[in-house]
Amino acid sequence: MELKNAITVSDKDAQYDEKAKRLLGHKFVLAYILINTVEEFRGMRPKDVADLIEGEPMIGTVPIEPGMTNKVREEHGKRVVGFNSESEEIAEGIVRFDIVFYVRMKDGLSQIIINVEAQKDEPSGYAILNRAVFYVCRLVSSQKERDFVNSNYNDIKPVFSIWICMNMSENTLDHVHLTEERLLGGGGKNPAGSSWKGRLDLLNIIFIGLSNELSSDREGHELHRLLGTLLSKELSAKEKLDIMEREYEIPLEEQVRKDVNVMCNLSQGIRESGREEGRRAGREEGREVGRTEGEANIIGRLYQKGLTMEQIAEMTDKSLEEIRSLIGKACRSCP
Repeated sequence: MELKNAITVSDKDAQYDEKAKRLLGHKFVLAYILINTVEEFRGMRPKDVADLIEGEPMIGTVPIEPGMTNKVREEHGKRVVGFNSESEEIAEGIVRFDIVFYVRMKDGLSQIIINVEAQKDEPSGYAILNRAVFYVCRLVSSQKERDFVNSNYNDIKPVFSIWICMNMSENTLDHVHLTEERLLGGGGKNPAGSSWKGRLDLLNIIFIGLSNELSSDREGHELHRLLGTLLSKELSAKEKLDIMEREYEIPLEEQVRKDVNVMCNLSQGIRESGREEGRRAGREEGREVGRTEGEANIIGRLYQKGLTMEQIAEMTDKSLEEIRSLIGKACRSCP
C-alpha cells in the first residue's frame, strides 16, 4: 500500500489526465459536446443524443499507430474487423486515442465516428493542428476492412476529432474542415457541396479552447461552462456536482460522483505539491541569495582594505567579472 500511494502521489498529473478522460467519456457529457459541435445534433435534447451513442465509448484503449487500430476476430464463424480495444497493459507505451466511439445520426441508420482528445494546454513541441490532421486521417484510413471493404469508398463514415485544450487565454470554438475552391471552369455543385462527386464533410476537426476562468451561464457558453466545471482544479466536488445537476440536468450516477470526487482529490494533491515545490524553491533561492550576499560582504571588505580585484580573484578562484559583480553588491559606491 505504501508503494502504491507513493506512485500515486508522484504521478498526480498522469492520474488527473486519466480521470479527466473518464469524466469526459460519460455519455451525457459527450452528448453536450456533440450538440454544440456537430450540426446534426444541434438543438436536440442531451438524453436523445446520449441514446444515439453506440455501446460504451472506448477510453484510452484504441491505438493510433497504423496496423494496430483495428483487430480481427471471429464471431459466429465469420471474420469481423473492429476497433482494437485490448487491455492497456498490452503494447505498453503505444499512443492511443483518448476517447473513440460511434454515434448514429437522427435517421437511426447512418453513423459517424467521434474522437475526443483532452490537452492540458497547447503543446509547444509541435503544431496541434498538424497532430489533429494526423488523427482525423487515421480515423478515416482505419475504416478500410472495418467500415468499408475493397474499393467501396462511398461507405466511408464522416469523422470528427474534437480537441479540448485547457489553460488557454480565452474561450474559443473552431471548426476545421474541407472546402473546395474552383480555379477554372464552371459547373454546378452536387448536394454535398462539391463540383465533383463525393463528400466534403468526411474530415472534421473541432478545437475547443478553455480559459482558466469559468464561463458564465449565459447563452452560447453552456459547453465551455460545463467543460470548465468538469476539468477545474479549483472547484470542490460539491460545486461541480451542483452545477452539473442544476444547470445541465446530468444524471449523477454513482460512477460520475466517484470520478468527480477523485478528480477533486487529485486537484487538491496537485495544488499542495505545487505549493510545497514553490516553498522548497523559495528556501533554496533564499539560501543561494544568503550565500551570495555573504560572499559579497567578505569580498567587499577585502577590497576596502586595499586588495586589488586581481588579488581577490586569485585568492578566491573567481573570475574578475564575478569579483567585480560581488564588490558592486557589497559596496555600491566603490569604482
